[in-house]
Amino acid sequence: MSTKDLKAKMSNFDFNAILRGAQLTLVGAHRALQNPSLFTSDHYRQVAIAVVAGIAIRIIIAIPILSVQALIWFLGLFMDLEHATWDNDLIQGLHFLENSVLQVPFFLMSLLRSLSPTLDNLFIESLAWVDRTYYQKHQSEDPQNLRASYHQNLKMYPRNRHDGPKKSNKEKAFTFALRYSRKAGISLAIYLLSYLPIVGRFVLPAASFYTFNKAVGTPPAVLIFASGLVVPKHYLVRFLQTYFSSRSLMRELLDPYFSRVHFTKEQKKAWFRDREGVLFGFGVGFFVFLKIPLLGVLIYGVAEASTAYLITKITDPPPPPVDEAKYAESQVSWKNKHDFMTLSLGNIDALNVETSAKKEDPLDSGMPGKTFS
Repeated sequence: MSTKDLKAKMSNFDFNAILRGAQLTLVGAHRALQNPSLFTSDHYRQVAIAVVAGIAIRIIIAIPILSVQALIWFLGLFMDLEHATWDNDLIQGLHFLENSVLQVPFFLMSLLRSLSPTLDNLFIESLAWVDRTYYQKHQSEDPQNLRASYHQNLKMYPRNRHDGPKKSNKEKAFTFALRYSRKAGISLAIYLLSYLPIVGRFVLPAASFYTFNKAVGTPPAVLIFASGLVVPKHYLVRFLQTYFSSRSLMRELLDPYFSRVHFTKEQKKAWFRDREGVLFGFGVGFFVFLKIPLLGVLIYGVAEASTAYLITKITDPPPPPVDEAKYAESQVSWKNKHDFMTLSLGNIDALNVETSAKKEDPLDSGMPGKTFS
């Protein structure tokens, strides 16, 4: 790898980019919660479903732990466990395994997403709200100097038309479970290998090095590897799982965008790489909130609505669907990244992006801004 490529990698994943992503988590959530359509009767029904789903998730993941606790209690009737510590260690290990290694709650929430179009609809509705508030905020300015609408054209892009025949919910659930099982199997294997004598202590640091060497280059990866040799194992596992889960979360939250705008595999890979730091900061912020018991499923909806705001900061407004191919190619590189990174948090909406998309007067075009005349 050349020095230029290494510097580009590190600049995409530097502290400033991650911090800006975390800031967008808070700003995006604030904007999303201001949207009155979130509190319509349809959304209230979804909230009720989400609460029930959250309770079900907690019950499902508690069953194996409660079963082990019941077994230990039964053994206690015949054995003296008063001074033993293995039973507590076993219960704590199971909690750690399900929450930090297998990420069971995160899996179940993602599965619910794959079976229902509710969050996709929420993304499109939230994009309309982002446009509306943008034009309202800048209604005193010359409309020719404002960016084009995101919602107006993107809603016309058909979903998943590049993915072949439509799958049933059963097929979707099987495909998702298969993909998750592979990832969970790798995570579990690495975790178990870390208990091997002698070489076990190098397994997690080596996994960290392999992961971050591809993401940010060799020097930071070496530093993480060295830190992994002295940091307690459970901290390193949480660090790795937070990184991987945040990336997975971002890919899911961005699915409504990528299911409409078709990128090739290489284009999509480059798209994520050029925005990696911001996406990680945004994703890890919501990942932390998603771990809140019961409220996690509700926060998932807020995260999806906030992603609509994020899209308007890291992409250009989409043109009509007929120009989709050129649009996808033009979005691989984040053109206004440097300008956006240098904005103050209070001025985060100040950047008007120059795009090849046709700019229309929001007061005359049928865009959401029309309501503010």
